[in-house]
Amino acid sequence: MALICDFRVVGPVQTNCYFLYDEKTKKGVLVDPGDEAEKLLSYIGKKGLQIEAILLTHGHFDHIMAVPELKKELGVPVYVSRVEKEVLEDPMTNLSLQMGGRGICLEADHYLEDGDTITLLGEEVRCILTPGHTVGGMCYYFPKAGILFSGDTLFQESVGRTDFPGGSMKELIRSIREKLFVLASATRVYPGHGFSTSIETEKMFNPFATDGF
Repeated sequence: MALICDFRVVGPVQTNCYFLYDEKTKKGVLVDPGDEAEKLLSYIGKKGLQIEAILLTHGHFDHIMAVPELKKELGVPVYVSRVEKEVLEDPMTNLSLQMGGRGICLEADHYLEDGDTITLLGEEVRCILTPGHTVGGMCYYFPKAGILFSGDTLFQESVGRTDFPGGSMKELIRSIREKLFVLASATRVYPGHGFSTSIETEKMFNPFATDGF
């Protein structure tokens, strides 16, 4: 089985929405559908994908705005960290009132704990709680495929901002060093914004990984 990871950039702050799917069966999952539901549905239709789940790395507006329409059209469950429940449900905390143009309040179908494992696309997925950008940011690690969806925790040679409610640079750096940098070096990292990278590259070149930070 070969998993394909593709993406579309959506919304006002250029958020990466990922499509991870099995090349043969066309079964797939969506990660962080932040906006432009019609654009995402068009991609799904053109590829003939059968979406089985929506994974949310955190609850900020630019990662969730397309969820209501997609959930209605696709009828699939939404997964998010349990710690992020309040962020998802509060339009002020998830910034949708201030920055998204409309208030949005969401409830997930499955609330995950740190260290949980779920099975998607026939693979084990490790759920890694990485607070810092938000209180309940969660990364999704597909060890067999060597893929990590890092949301706004880890970027290419950078990290997520921590000046929003619940943010903490100290917690963010601890999350990255203690929970992400221990993963296999070859792991491909797909962040919420910008270009993909790898754990090996970030351990070498990310300035926030240095001992002196």
